[in-house]
Amino acid sequence: MAARRTGRRALKALGYASAAGLVGAGTLYFIYRPRDVPGLEAAAVPPPTYSDSGVFKAPNFPREKTRAEQIADLKASASAGFKQAAGKIAGALIGGQEQAQSGNADNEYDLLIIGGGATGAGVALDAASRGLKVACVERDDFASGTSSKSTKLVHGGVRYLEKAVFELDYNQYKLVKEALRERRYFLDTAPHLSSWLPIMIPVQKWWQAPYFWAGTKAYDFLAGSENIESSYFLTRSKALEAFPMLKKDGLWGALVYYDGAHNDSRMNISLAMTAALYGATMVNHLEVTSLEKDANGKLCGAKVRDMVDVKNGKTPDEFTIKAKGIINATGPFTDSIRKLDEPTVQEIVAPSSGVHVVLPGFYSPSDMGLIDPHTSDGRVIFFLPWQGNTIAGTTDAPCDIVPNPVAGEEEINWILKEVGNYLKPEIKVRRGDVLAAWSGIRPLVRDPKKSKSEGLVRNHLVTTSPAGLLTISGGKWTTYRQMAEEAVDEAIKEFHIAPTAVTNPPLVSGVEGFHEQMQLDGSCKTSKVRLIGAHGFSKTLYINLIQHYGLETEVAKHLTESYGDRAWKVAALCDPTEKRFPVRGTRISPLYPYVDGEVRYAVRHEYAQSAVDVLARRTRLAFLNAQASLEALPLVIDLMADELKWSKQRKAQEWKDSVAFLGSMGLPKGKLSLTREDVEKGHVGKYEDEEYGLYARHDKPQETLDSDSKLSPGQNPGVSTDSSANK
Repeated sequence: MAARRTGRRALKALGYASAAGLVGAGTLYFIYRPRDVPGLEAAAVPPPTYSDSGVFKAPNFPREKTRAEQIADLKASASAGFKQAAGKIAGALIGGQEQAQSGNADNEYDLLIIGGGATGAGVALDAASRGLKVACVERDDFASGTSSKSTKLVHGGVRYLEKAVFELDYNQYKLVKEALRERRYFLDTAPHLSSWLPIMIPVQKWWQAPYFWAGTKAYDFLAGSENIESSYFLTRSKALEAFPMLKKDGLWGALVYYDGAHNDSRMNISLAMTAALYGATMVNHLEVTSLEKDANGKLCGAKVRDMVDVKNGKTPDEFTIKAKGIINATGPFTDSIRKLDEPTVQEIVAPSSGVHVVLPGFYSPSDMGLIDPHTSDGRVIFFLPWQGNTIAGTTDAPCDIVPNPVAGEEEINWILKEVGNYLKPEIKVRRGDVLAAWSGIRPLVRDPKKSKSEGLVRNHLVTTSPAGLLTISGGKWTTYRQMAEEAVDEAIKEFHIAPTAVTNPPLVSGVEGFHEQMQLDGSCKTSKVRLIGAHGFSKTLYINLIQHYGLETEVAKHLTESYGDRAWKVAALCDPTEKRFPVRGTRISPLYPYVDGEVRYAVRHEYAQSAVDVLARRTRLAFLNAQASLEALPLVIDLMADELKWSKQRKAQEWKDSVAFLGSMGLPKGKLSLTREDVEKGHVGKYEDEEYGLYARHDKPQETLDSDSKLSPGQNPGVSTDSSANK
């Protein structure tokens, strides 16, 4: 009997051990299973090669309409609308239905989108890929506002997940779940502009390790099949090896989780240009001055004026665009468009300033970010590698809505102080190390149907006015595609427009015989529509560019990671250097890999109309180094003047406007009065006394930024959700 019991116990123990082994093996397989990492696979289409006769076969990319052609299309909609109205009147007078229908406006747009940021461009691509006739107009430039001033992350938000759990907030949970799904779509549709980024969470107490581990694993689990890399724990020594700048004292270990990072304004430009290839009319520097209504009080179009004419010193061209429906996607400026429709409408935007500073790359590893959950006010602060430099931010404080807000000194100093708290004491974070600083306006929105006491909507909001103005507001970069899908779905119902199949989609890849593995049947397909540049991109594409054009390795890598397969066009537009190496590509700044061909490509193929368009949005030089941008400005203006035939007066105006913009990007006020001649003579980095001359980027105390901060000196800019910005 005893032997039998012993045998049973042994079998039971063996069963438990086997079950535990199976669970452990399954867990290990789940963590370390083979995965298809976006961007690591071969290009969807092969790189161009030489024919048997030795002739190079360049990609045959489709042509984009010029800005002038796009404006002509917009004007045609107004004449069509007039003919339609005249046809209806004539038909009513003669009683003939056929006559009334003869005035039907083939050129009238189904949708007119106001705003060319991430949301507006995303809506344009979504609608165009559903076979709708779409126009998108932007007062300044694509991504000129919030969409170029983000933290550069594509993320679900670990802090939102924490709130969802501890506050039992289902809306926060839905926001994280949606964002994690959209994060994967980013990486699939634009692998050249987005990538995975490991982010470290320092652990200072032993009991924090299981807490952070559980949080990051829940983040992985919530992502499900859209996740790629799994989070993991690092011991103290391994954490210091991965992030050697970290302060040793109080460091127990670290958790590392993965999120996405991207080049935000280039992503926005790619969305706009892909929409243009799919047939959308995309025009920047076109300001909406009023909204047009029909006899029934319903919106039927908008009056616009060309701001490029204003820059050229001419009377601006003004005309009307006719459309069946209008979508307001203007971010922080949402209420200004809503008031064109209803002057007394209740405002829904609660603007909040998010300040970021850019530091030299030596402050962080090139392939590891850091999130600090222990700031002085309990908020988080990100510390991320980006484009060879380091981004630190962000703040959250109430602000005014202006086109180019200035990063206040209080906010900058607060970020630097918080950064210094977790770096080694021998690493001094100096104010003079700030290469650029900018303020982005976070367009938080309040649902007008709810009371103010219920606070702000953390996700996006779609509303429609009685006159038919559909407004899409709130949200964040990561969820732009989902926001666009919902906006177009609502527009189809609200404006009674019918999507159609796109039977002859554009050959975005430039390779004959290659077709996307999807049917554009009139439903939303933007989760699969690869953006311009994505088809021929691979991690090794830069090698082909070096071998064919003789580019520097750093330049070739930059071009492929910013333009994807369109890097072939950019490289071809670079002037020969007349040197043995590099053969092509003159840098516009010796510190960064931006080259002359990018300026020409921006003008010819990406609708760049000003030097700021190139320095801030087509390249990212203004965001990386304000002083280097000032030094590059003469060359950029000259290159653009050759392309756009600028007059001397326009070139002078460009200098004035660009220097003023750089003032909002962190250029010290002592540099704002420099003339072009001063810059060309090398006076940008010169100081009178020897001590400051030792530090090429060190600003004197009186040369700090002009501040538009609403905070008193010493007041914490990292406000909480119960601040005045949220009431």
